Amino acid sequence: MINFKQIIASQISKATEMDEKELEKYIETPKDKTNGDYSFPCFKLAKELKKAPQIIANEIKEKLEEVVNIEQVDVAGGYLNFFINKETLAKEVLTEIENTEEYGKSKIGNGKNIIVEYSAPNIAKPFHIGHLRTTLIGNALYRTYKYLGYNTIGINHLGDYGTQFGKMIEGYKMWGNEYDLSEDPINKMMDIYVRINTLCKEDGEVLERCRENFRLLEEGDKYCTELWNRFKELSMSEFSKIYDILNVKFDSYNGEAFYSDKIGEVVKKLEQQEKLVESEGAKIVDLEYAGINTPCIIQKTNGSSIYATRDLAAIMYRAKTYDFDKCLYVVAYEQNLHFKQIFEVAKYLVDEKYWKGLEHISFGMVSLSSGKMSTRLGNVVKIEDLINGTIEKALEIIAEKNSELENKQEVAKKVGIGAIIFNTLSTANIKDQIFDWNTALNFQGETGPYIQYTYVRTKSVLEKAGFIPKLEDIEIKNLIDEYSLEILKLIYNFEDILIQVTEKNEPSILARYLIDLAKAYSSFYNENKIILDNKDIQNARVYLTYCVGKVLKQGASLLGIQVPEKM
Repeated sequence: MINFKQIIASQISKATEMDEKELEKYIETPKDKTNGDYSFPCFKLAKELKKAPQIIANEIKEKLEEVVNIEQVDVAGGYLNFFINKETLAKEVLTEIENTEEYGKSKIGNGKNIIVEYSAPNIAKPFHIGHLRTTLIGNALYRTYKYLGYNTIGINHLGDYGTQFGKMIEGYKMWGNEYDLSEDPINKMMDIYVRINTLCKEDGEVLERCRENFRLLEEGDKYCTELWNRFKELSMSEFSKIYDILNVKFDSYNGEAFYSDKIGEVVKKLEQQEKLVESEGAKIVDLEYAGINTPCIIQKTNGSSIYATRDLAAIMYRAKTYDFDKCLYVVAYEQNLHFKQIFEVAKYLVDEKYWKGLEHISFGMVSLSSGKMSTRLGNVVKIEDLINGTIEKALEIIAEKNSELENKQEVAKKVGIGAIIFNTLSTANIKDQIFDWNTALNFQGETGPYIQYTYVRTKSVLEKAGFIPKLEDIEIKNLIDEYSLEILKLIYNFEDILIQVTEKNEPSILARYLIDLAKAYSSFYNENKIILDNKDIQNARVYLTYCVGKVLKQGASLLGIQVPEKM
């Protein structure tokens, strides 16, 4: 498609002799539609040119050449506003939709390797709503990067190692005969964990036995290893069911334990560079020089590793195995210090290309209205309960609104899961979320079900029309009214929206876009009769409807949301 931003940047570059690529970054889409389709803020040039922004805007306007794709250029304050040719826009969008199976797909990421680490639940514990944001944000980023041509590797860095498993082993030694793990294993393992954790607070000797169990596990003790493997297998069986329901996939399940035999290389490299020092019996890297007052612990006093050590081993392994350009960690902001530490230490372990590509995609915490969740206290909302409750609610609404609908259960599943995913991804990463059932199950307004309903509406229109017109039968002049143009502009921007998602690692940008597109189509639908006697107008409006449905479905899919054909 024609790149309007590039055309505008090229014209400004000719007028100012400034770098075209740099100028293109400054071009904005005005919030007020009366200010054009694109806007260039001349404030960016004021310091360099030593003139007032409005004077700069007027001077640039005078030097601009006429371009067939730009029909008007205005100055408003310090902004240079561009109005693109309406028929050119319509033709570009419709032609691209006609000729492209996967609209918005790109090859801009070709040759670049992106690792996305997400979800990473602890085995032997329930998969609760605290895991929801990392799982769904990571999955949306994984899908979007892949759609833009990047070689994307999704990694589920399972929490399957550490002192907590020494606790689990000790708990099972003490009370294992009370539990049949062949049924409801996660909840029973969770009960063991809560019991042993409580006992550890009361009895220091029990805590020491737990630490010794983990040391034995690291050394390959047969009993500890076999029991640990059993906990892991039972957990993965339960987790897989949830991932299947949420439409989440991974390329690797290498968790912390996978790197246990690679820790020695981390220690050796740090010792060789004299970065490892002893402190109170532990081995640490002092990071005060980097403004990080808390040292990074590499080995505990009893010689066992810590999760920072395993993360560093993972960075070394991933650099060798995947030759990554970026390695993204989708982890809550509570771990900000941890990632500052390991990213700094990584400078001594891998080449500059790799440590520069490490990025922590932090996000806000999910809490209950009653307060913060804790697996130690058993105070969690399990994902399974959330999913089942949402599907049941969706089924009730569907039965009430369309009792004759076929496959109600299947539709309710798509609507319920869509509601959960959209509710999670529509909030900017950094914001905390207080989980509330009424909010999560709200099927009105700016929600996943609203997007699904709009898609179903487009399918209904196409069904009434009986066919999808061919592009050659569309008269562009019938699609330059206010409501059609708003849709066309949004569809044109779809690829740019996906690029923004990856540049900012922010799926909420796509979620917001889909709401805007659904709203724009609702306005178009309410203002324009689509099935009518004038076949030229009908063809144009039906084809635009087809375009909307195609983009809504594709955009929802990138968030992990499936759309039903009927509701």
